Amino acid sequence: MPVKQPAPGDLEPIETASRDELQALQLQRLRKTLAHAYANVPHYRAAFDARGVHPDDLKTLADLSRFPFTGKATLRDNYPFGLFAVPREQVVRVHASSGTTGKPTVVGYTKQDIDHWADLVARSIRAAGGRAGDIVHVAYGYGLFTGGLGAHYGAERLGCTVIPMSGGQTEKQVQLITDFRPDIIMVTPSYMQVIVEEMRRQGLDPAASSLKVGIFGAEPWTEAMRREIERTAGIDAVDIYGLSEVMGPGVASECIESKDGPVIWEDHFYPEIIDPETGEVLPEGSEGELVFTTLTKEALPVIRYRTRDLTRLLPPTSRSMRRIGKIVGRSDDMLIIRGVNVFPTQIEEIVLQHGQLAGQYQLIVTRDAHLDELEVRCERLVGASEQVSQEAASWLQQRIKTLVGVTARVVVGEPDSIERTLVGKARRVVDKRPRG
Repeated sequence: MPVKQPAPGDLEPIETASRDELQALQLQRLRKTLAHAYANVPHYRAAFDARGVHPDDLKTLADLSRFPFTGKATLRDNYPFGLFAVPREQVVRVHASSGTTGKPTVVGYTKQDIDHWADLVARSIRAAGGRAGDIVHVAYGYGLFTGGLGAHYGAERLGCTVIPMSGGQTEKQVQLITDFRPDIIMVTPSYMQVIVEEMRRQGLDPAASSLKVGIFGAEPWTEAMRREIERTAGIDAVDIYGLSEVMGPGVASECIESKDGPVIWEDHFYPEIIDPETGEVLPEGSEGELVFTTLTKEALPVIRYRTRDLTRLLPPTSRSMRRIGKIVGRSDDMLIIRGVNVFPTQIEEIVLQHGQLAGQYQLIVTRDAHLDELEVRCERLVGASEQVSQEAASWLQQRIKTLVGVTARVVVGEPDSIERTLVGKARRVVDKRPRG
């Protein structure tokens, strides 16, 4: 398939600025962000003071390493609105990730934040080859999850026609793609494979559809999956990266002319790579944990957020900004199941809420027809009946669906039915999904 090359007028000036110009803008915005957080967020004021740093101490970009990190626990500890840096009345939208105890991570947006988000997703779609007037089929989930609405507003900002399909209803997805003839689809790569299979089931040729570009995110995917999707669907497949705690989709995105890793929109997000054990900033090109500081967010500025994604920063190619290498793993034990972040500790909390279940559990992750499947195995207490197993399995399945946001098969076995290691611990995660 021929690759679209951007015309000079398609790029914003910042996308071709020099590194000196970009870094000058970053320093200016970073100083403003630190001052805004320190003045308006009690957590950051206390954290900066405890570290012995003040926003005025930032003289160069390298000085950011003196400031404290932010983690997911910080957001949960300040639930719901404790990290907001503006009065709640100025927050026009709230998104949230799943939480097991009724306390998800909450992110707020001012009108300007929403405008910036829409601009960056529009920039991402344009980098992927999209243009005003294109029809964009959005199959990311809508709701508290940032994917659907983030893609939607960005496509509208670019001047596209949006089909707000959301996820699921695969037959209807195929019908609308066939009837409405969209140019672009925004969806998880694994669900795109399901759509391709449904097209074949209906006797359609996926490569003959109207789709030209797929913008895929919300889960890791390999170069092999990219090649397979491009071959079977006859499209260009590009990677978009984001996370709700920082903004949502559009923190970084690939350019269709190179497809060599998502370009970080560094005018809005300052990246670092750190040693996940020591927290020290690593030299350029080193592999480590990706950390982001927001540069323009008003409602919820985030200082040195530890993404837990293990990767490296790559030099600029298609744009003046650096790229993210392939995510090679996590510095924690998070799983991504159908685009949903799942921590084993979330499942553990739910298991322990049931009075007839032991604390041992195991998560079995497989892939069936391109979709991830999660099985949760746990044990009933000694003396509990088989009926308890059946009731507990139903209860646990419902709680996991409600609180974590994934559908799991639950098996409650007899005491000691989960295999232990030599030191007596259960192997918490068994990931059987194919690699590469």
